[in-house]
Order: sequence, then C-alpha cells, then structure tokens
Amino acid sequence: MRFTLRQLQVFAAVARQESVSRAAESLALSQSAASTSLAELERQSGCLLFDRAGKRLSLNALGSQLLPKAVSLLDQAREIEDLLNGKSGYGSLVVGATLTIGNYLATRLIGEFMQRHPECQVKLQVQNTAHIVQQILHYELDLGLIEGDCNHDEVEMQHWIEDELVVFCSPRHPLAKQGKASLDELTGEAWILREQGSGTRLTFDQAMRHCRSRLDVRLELEHTEAITRAVESGLGIGCISRLALRDAFLRGSLVPLETPEIDLSRQFSFIWHRQKYQTAAMAEFLDQCRTMTAGVSRSHEIDLPPFA
Repeated sequence: MRFTLRQLQVFAAVARQESVSRAAESLALSQSAASTSLAELERQSGCLLFDRAGKRLSLNALGSQLLPKAVSLLDQAREIEDLLNGKSGYGSLVVGATLTIGNYLATRLIGEFMQRHPECQVKLQVQNTAHIVQQILHYELDLGLIEGDCNHDEVEMQHWIEDELVVFCSPRHPLAKQGKASLDELTGEAWILREQGSGTRLTFDQAMRHCRSRLDVRLELEHTEAITRAVESGLGIGCISRLALRDAFLRGSLVPLETPEIDLSRQFSFIWHRQKYQTAAMAEFLDQCRTMTAGVSRSHEIDLPPFA
C-alpha cells in the first residue's frame, strides 16, 4: 500500500477542520508535518482530495468518498492497537446528547460506562439537535442521543424511548387552579421556550402548527433550568420534557397543565453516520442505554435519583 495510517489521520483531521493548521493542532503535529503528510497522500495517489480557497480546504467529490472509509479504517486500527496493547478494545467513545438527554440521562450512562471501562477515553458533548446532527455528519461524534427526528440520508436513526413534553406554569398562575388549558387559552399566554434548532422547540412548534394566532414568545432560552426559573418567577408559561420537571412537580414549585388539544409526545433516538464503523464501545454503550430503559414506556418513568 502506498498510503499510511498517519496520512489518513491527517486527511480526516483536515476534512473536519477545513484547515491544515487546526488539524495539525488537534493531532499535536507541527503544521509542516501535517502539510507534508497530506501532500504526500495526494502525490502518491495522483489525485487531489480538497478544493483550495486561500487557507481553507473543503473536500471535493473524491475526498468526500474517501472520508467515511478513512474514518472507518482508523477506528478499526485503534481497536487493533488496543488489543495488541492488552486492552479490551474500548479505546475511545465520543457521545453527543441534546440538552434534556444530556442533563438527565447521558451523564449517568457515561459515568456507569467509565466505571466499567476506566481505560476508555469518553467524551460527552451537550448541544441542541441541529448541532448534534452536524457533528455526526462531520464524523466529530461516534453517537448522538437526540430528541425528535432526523431526516438525513447519511444518518442512521433508531428510536430509543418515548418522551413527553408538558406545558407548565407557576402555582400562582391563574391556569394552575384549573390544571388544564385549551388551545385558545394557550395562545393568549406569554411563553418561555427553548431556542430554535432544539428538538424540544421543534416538537412544540409542530404541536402548535394549527394555532391561528401568533404566540407571544417572551423569552427563548438554551437551558431548561433557566426556563423553569423564569416560569417560577411568573414571566410566562413553558413547555419542556416531563422528565426535566419531575422533581419540580413533586415539590409543587411548578404545576403541569393538561393540553388535550395538542400532541406533545416525541421520541428519544440514537443517531450515527451510516458509513461509520461501529466500534465495540459504541455497541456496548447502546446496549447500556437500552438496558436502562427496559420495561419503561416513557422517559419520566425511568428509575433515577432526585435531580435536586
């Protein structure tokens, strides 16, 4: 073979970073070493893999075909290296999770996984759904745990467990006494919602798509705790996962509102790149997730310690 694993490693890093200097930094190489490695790969193959625009490099058609094969080969090479070094084959795992899953489920799952496999380098990144999908497409994550759907040809998606959004308010709010709200009543309220691009906001917008009046969205926030605090303060009503509100409802600091006219159910799902090699660490982590939710129909029914 005329190429080396190091050359493929540099190629994959440049493809992700779209810059030789940033790729070199991520690999702890000098810029000249990374440039030489990439140039040698293109020279040996007789093909250009990137379109150059100044210092920015973007994959051309051939480079786009090569990237998933290179990433898969590098993943397998790492497993071989671990086995030859007497390790279990769980070299690394990079998981991306959306906010609700990341804060209430993924941290526990990651902790248990690391206890079983202390030799494995595990990273968890918490972002909104749109960002997680983009990271999966660029091979920056091994797995994504998302809220809602992902309709992308290059992304494999498997449903995990059903989740339910719930409209809620302060116990001092006028709607709290009746415990439910019609669509007309909901449209007349001020709302505290998640930001555009989040799975929670997408589910909410779909549920309210038949609403004739434009909603009064007072605040858009990226964190569920900020939303609950704003609603507790009487700034408006909100809508997030019942999982995130479980303890607040038990304490009585927030009150759920039944909304029979709108469907707020959704799915938590696993996603990964269709051409990504599934490592042993990925397979075991998926099994661990499914074990956690075995026999449970909805996320808020999972046996979890108090969130405090």
